Amino acid sequence: MTTLTIIATILFSLILLGYLGAPLWVGSLGGVVLLWAVQPPIGVWSATIASLLILNIPILRQSIITAPIMGGLKKWQILPKISETEKAAIEAGTVWVEGEFFTGKPNFHRILSEPYPQLTPEIRAFLDGPVEQVCRMASDWEIYQRQDLPPQVWDYLKQERFFGMMIPEEYGGLGFSNLAYSAVMAKLASRSFTHVATVGVTNSLGPAKLLLRYGTEDQKSHYLPRLASGEDIPCFALTEPQAGSDAASITSSGEVFKGDDGRLYLKLNWNKRYITLGAIATLLGLAVQLHDPDNWLGKGEHPGITCALIPIQTPGIIHNRRHDPMGVPFYNSPLEGHDVIVPVEQIIGGVEQAGQGWKMLMQSLAAGRGISFPATCTGVTKLASRVAGAHAVVRKQFGLSIGRFEGVEEPLARMGGLTYIIDAVRLYTCGAVDNGEQPAVVSAIAKSQTTELARRVVMDGMDIFGGSGICRGPRNLLANVYTAIPIAITVEGANILTRSLMIFGQGAIRSHPYIYDEISAMERSDVVAFDRAFWPHLGLIMRSGVRAGLLSLTGGRLARSPVPGETAIYYQKLAWASATFANLSDLAMFSLGGSLKRRETLTGRFADILSWMYLGSATLRRFETEGQQTEDLPLLHWAMQYTFAQIQQAIEGIIYNLPILSTGLWKPILGIWRLNPMGTLPSDGLGHQVAKILQTPGTGRDRLTTGIFLPRHPEEAIGRLEQALCLSRQVEPIIKTIKNAILTGQLPKARPIELVDVALEEGIINADEAMLIHNAEVLRSNTIQVDSFTLEEYQQRNSVFTGPQLLEQIVSVS
Repeated sequence: MTTLTIIATILFSLILLGYLGAPLWVGSLGGVVLLWAVQPPIGVWSATIASLLILNIPILRQSIITAPIMGGLKKWQILPKISETEKAAIEAGTVWVEGEFFTGKPNFHRILSEPYPQLTPEIRAFLDGPVEQVCRMASDWEIYQRQDLPPQVWDYLKQERFFGMMIPEEYGGLGFSNLAYSAVMAKLASRSFTHVATVGVTNSLGPAKLLLRYGTEDQKSHYLPRLASGEDIPCFALTEPQAGSDAASITSSGEVFKGDDGRLYLKLNWNKRYITLGAIATLLGLAVQLHDPDNWLGKGEHPGITCALIPIQTPGIIHNRRHDPMGVPFYNSPLEGHDVIVPVEQIIGGVEQAGQGWKMLMQSLAAGRGISFPATCTGVTKLASRVAGAHAVVRKQFGLSIGRFEGVEEPLARMGGLTYIIDAVRLYTCGAVDNGEQPAVVSAIAKSQTTELARRVVMDGMDIFGGSGICRGPRNLLANVYTAIPIAITVEGANILTRSLMIFGQGAIRSHPYIYDEISAMERSDVVAFDRAFWPHLGLIMRSGVRAGLLSLTGGRLARSPVPGETAIYYQKLAWASATFANLSDLAMFSLGGSLKRRETLTGRFADILSWMYLGSATLRRFETEGQQTEDLPLLHWAMQYTFAQIQQAIEGIIYNLPILSTGLWKPILGIWRLNPMGTLPSDGLGHQVAKILQTPGTGRDRLTTGIFLPRHPEEAIGRLEQALCLSRQVEPIIKTIKNAILTGQLPKARPIELVDVALEEGIINADEAMLIHNAEVLRSNTIQVDSFTLEEYQQRNSVFTGPQLLEQIVSVS
């Protein structure tokens, strides 16, 4: 063999080792073999061997190489500093499958083996019983007319323990799993957003959840049964005029003092806003900055953010006002407290938990927002997709159902594909939380992505309904959902903040296999710990770089797929996306250092890649778990192709805006990337198949939209629309027979619907068929009507509760 051949072989071997992620000693051995092949001068040989020995003997490597590297990184602030507030947020929860994507080589066997939960018969009975019943008790239109849930609905929610779904049975609650709670919320959301806003707060972020995790036994035994039965209505007050997304900067205060009776008390002052259920709550969870000037608690003069329970009737509390969030009639209110006095025992968890409020809130949010919001969005998007598909068949223009037009098929396909993704995310995330995980980054992804995708779905639905979508009334199925969606976008971490700061800004530190360990070691000046993280991290950079390059050249086909068949390419592309993401992440972190946190357009794009890799994984997991339904293949293909198109767009945005890649050296590589894209948007033909699923009664449509409230009675708008869809599909073969008769000259040229009687007379159709067409046309005509009101009705409908009316309403509910 020639020297050139030997060198090429060794280089190929080194690339292969890099692709596989061989450990340091194997790479070093490869270097020795390369030296042997090249036969360099003895000085080069000796120096190289000495260097390799230093690299592979930890005690030498740490003192000679690692310590200076750590010192340089600290001096030049290459890695970001983490404040105590950020540390609490980063350490909240656990790292779950999102950590796989930072490795550049995700373990798909793990991703596919994570729990994917199923509803128990008991929960299905609850969904078919109490949940079905409460949905029947009041339509969304009735709730909007009253500007509140009717009293009988409030009573029923309390009676059936809807406010205690997540409270264990030992305290009088239902003891539901997160999956069960999610299924209930999805069905309620398909009826009215007011239901989920009301039920969600009592079960998600609020006093009950904090009590279960941190409360004393006395607090649990006293408050939890009252919360489960609805005897106490809870709320939680965090947001302030000067502390919204930056919740850690709250100025509401509590001061510890000793009373005349010798007991310790808190004097509380606050000004909160956006507090759901605030105006009707009887038990207030409150976050304040706690001060203890005399150090009565033994935790210093400023223990920090503390959470406490305040009975709403305590003197000094003002709770008689109400916000109007987008006209959605759930209680959302400002709350004030002036010199409110309560015993220190009202601190959640007792005196021991004073100053631990921020940690409590971050750990509760770590999983909570990944459950409620995807559930709500699932219910909303399933409803929107189902009714838009039906409307596209029933509504006709130019003699055709509007769903036959490609301009309508396009948004219909998007609705179906995104709904499939959203439900997959809901189920996959529920499985993790029910399995004991608290995936903070995944929860942030699930909340922000499902709400954004739901907004897109609802907007598409509004476009398809056209004029009937913007005229409000009992016939309108989407207008109230459309106005409510911005609320979900905004609350519990506004999506702009979540995308640009949290998912990658904090997620990269929390979920990366080495970054947090490196930062922590640097803060402690622990060379040994830094050494254990830094060198594997360097190996990860090399491996992900080699993998990203080779997978890009091969379109991902070099990667292994855990499953065969037509979905295998999606796993291969996810491996490609992961390697590219890991490589670009490390490149950005080391080139921009601590300033990366301020480059929010870049971190937002990194968040998009991470988010869509998770969404894609959840979608594939769903398809496998549900038995690889052939009918669902168009939905899966559309969802995955859309996923990779989003990843492609985000990667391009990073490549063209990351300063280190703006030099001419990288332009050929960027050209190769554009010539071999990771993904493009789904084709029109695929979109047609997805749109057809939504417009065709059957198992595919039912499976996509399962779990929502579907009244069958024609007096209900949904029931009427469903019947009109079924009849419209039933008469299509009969209409086609009439059209054929026109083409053959048996019937004169005219609209088929105008020739029904003539076709009957000529024996082209029979009497039953003629009656079916007549009934379908009558129902279709009724279904497409829109609401209108007299001037007096309209003025009365738009009156709002003010002054004494509002107070009377609050008293009646409480």
